[in-house]
Amino acid sequence: MSLTANWSYPTAIRFGAGRIAEIADACAVAGIKKPLLVTDKGLSYLPITQSTLDLLEAAGLGRAMFADVDPNPTEINAEAGIKMYRDGGHDGVIAFGGGSGLDLGKLVAFMAGQTRPLWDFEDIGDWWTRADADAIAPIVAVPTTAGTGSEVGRASVITNSVTHEKKIIFHPKFLPTVVICDPELTVGMPPMITAGTGMDAFAHCLEAFCSPHYHPMSQGMALEGMRLVKENLPIAYKDGSNIEARAHMMSAAAMGATAFQKGLGAIHAMSHPIGAVHHTHHGTTNAVVMQQVLLLNRPVVEERLAHAAAYLGIEGGFDGFYAYVGELNAYLGIPANLTELGVKDPDIDALVASALQDPSCGGNPVTLTKENVTALFNACL
Repeated sequence: MSLTANWSYPTAIRFGAGRIAEIADACAVAGIKKPLLVTDKGLSYLPITQSTLDLLEAAGLGRAMFADVDPNPTEINAEAGIKMYRDGGHDGVIAFGGGSGLDLGKLVAFMAGQTRPLWDFEDIGDWWTRADADAIAPIVAVPTTAGTGSEVGRASVITNSVTHEKKIIFHPKFLPTVVICDPELTVGMPPMITAGTGMDAFAHCLEAFCSPHYHPMSQGMALEGMRLVKENLPIAYKDGSNIEARAHMMSAAAMGATAFQKGLGAIHAMSHPIGAVHHTHHGTTNAVVMQQVLLLNRPVVEERLAHAAAYLGIEGGFDGFYAYVGELNAYLGIPANLTELGVKDPDIDALVASALQDPSCGGNPVTLTKENVTALFNACL
């Protein structure tokens, strides 16, 4: 089976090993002549980033890079990136990296032409219509992890450095024009990041599958995404050079992020404030709280997850699915609880308040309240 393909989302996705070589052509398709590559600090010095800059330079597109991006990017990072974009006279962005680089890159392209402040575009009601859509710069996205799926998303998650809250900034034109999904770029991910990002993809698929909203296409994509993670994440974790497993995980990441337009839930509502305050890895945090959220939602999703378990080859219905998640976490070296993850002396009331304000709440099968979310946080410690 060939693992090379061109897909349309409506984003044009160029999928396959070695396709980073097409970066200059992707810029041409997007109408970008002077790109700014946005990535995170850790990636900026790695060979995959420098070789991508070499390709851009050889094509006459320069090698401009902005890398002042924190693991949980903030409006401070955004302001610095926007300034570099404007000062450099750039006409588009290459969002390069994991969730932080992709989210911040998309945000720079979005905000560079706006006159209103960032928080005016939070994902609340129709606030996205406040933006000048014609001023949004084109985006080429290049994921280097397999988890967040931000390369096919219409939003960016940004941490407010003052309130320590994660905010979702939304606009349909956050969707990149061209995406290059090259699994070779993920080969260098260490096992810990492979595990955390992979569980992020699984969480996206799981929560989308359990969301009560109606979206049969997302439902099917979420189920198949879980299968790809189940069959390939342990392989990629054990043998990072297995390009087939890496490719399937990259597909699962994009599928999860596409599926969760159906909704997310308590897993993400909890992990967003935990990450914003305690600076934990997002996907790993999702994995840590996943089993407790399953127990909360059991009365509503038990039959649905029994069907999923059967499709995934897991015996025992809901109980088997629940046990599988615990076994997978243990295999991947995921911390057993939030305390082991590094969450020390948390302000539970503040975390609960932030979780209940998170847009992900609306997709949870069981209505989230102060009482059950407080119990969730305490159970996860």
